[in-house]
Amino acid sequence: MYGKRFLSGSGGGILKTIIPMLLAVTMLVLAIRPAVAEDTGAMQWLERLGPALNMTTYRGVFVYARGDSVHSMRIAHRYHNGMVEERLVLQDGGDGEIVRKGMNVVCVLPERGRIRLDQIIPSGPFAEAFANELVSVSRWYQADLVGEDRIAGYEVVIIALTARDSHRYSHRLWLEKNSGLLVKSHVGEPGGKVLEHFQFTSLDITDSIPDSEFEIQTEGREITRSLENVASGEPAEQSSMEGWDLGWHPEGFVPAAAPRSGPGRAVAFSDGVAAFSVFVEPQGQVRMPIGASRIGATTVYMRELKAGSNSFLVTVVGEIPPKTARQVAESVRVGDALAQHSGGS
Repeated sequence: MYGKRFLSGSGGGILKTIIPMLLAVTMLVLAIRPAVAEDTGAMQWLERLGPALNMTTYRGVFVYARGDSVHSMRIAHRYHNGMVEERLVLQDGGDGEIVRKGMNVVCVLPERGRIRLDQIIPSGPFAEAFANELVSVSRWYQADLVGEDRIAGYEVVIIALTARDSHRYSHRLWLEKNSGLLVKSHVGEPGGKVLEHFQFTSLDITDSIPDSEFEIQTEGREITRSLENVASGEPAEQSSMEGWDLGWHPEGFVPAAAPRSGPGRAVAFSDGVAAFSVFVEPQGQVRMPIGASRIGATTVYMRELKAGSNSFLVTVVGEIPPKTARQVAESVRVGDALAQHSGGS
């Protein structure tokens, strides 16, 4: 976590659009009080999940699968001097890497060929939609403690989050018993097949990882982004998105990040487990494919929108079903101010 057919070599400013979109999905943080859960054991484990994702120090290799696409990544993660540091390295399909230090993220793309950014930054286990310890899930998901297992040499508990409506997917989470760290996850349709999964194949939960494991080691084109604006942005108003309105979104999904500056506008939404973003920007010279595409549980829906004499591109991307993404996209309306500001884009 996005634009399954978008390549970094494509024209029309796609790279500038996709990376902020990925980071917006990545950094969703909500402060919602938990409702009373039916399974208090499951909720107690979920409350440990957010802190564990950030504050556990570990290294390992995980497999990430969406549909027929399977990729492996190596990760080093630590919480050091009050700051999250992380390095993700592709193990197949290219030699790109991502290094995060606090709110600064550097993506290194190889010079040769093209690489899909959605293969570099995964959704699901590292989306941080899970990363808030005050997550209200019981209204939208049935949370149950369903068993125990052993993953990558560690004892785990299994939590099932079953969607209560058709606008979201169900999840199954495997959490390491001592730390609460997420070591495996499934995303799928309620009662249906698994659409997306992640699992550590090797894992070392440790007290210390040296600084050298968080240094950029790949030669290539570096793209730097700050997560500061997304993480600290004011919640967006549901009624107005700085020049455009969203007439409908699934109940329970709350605007979680204020629109970014510039001619385009983006708002991220989360229900505390799943996340999606809505982007509205002037249509460029390069026409993008309209309609829905999906790999695994991640849907991208794009549509053109006319506003006066101007054309806009509406993109909805995230872990929601295609029908839901389409309904969200078709509810977008652009106001006169944004339409006039975008003239001549």
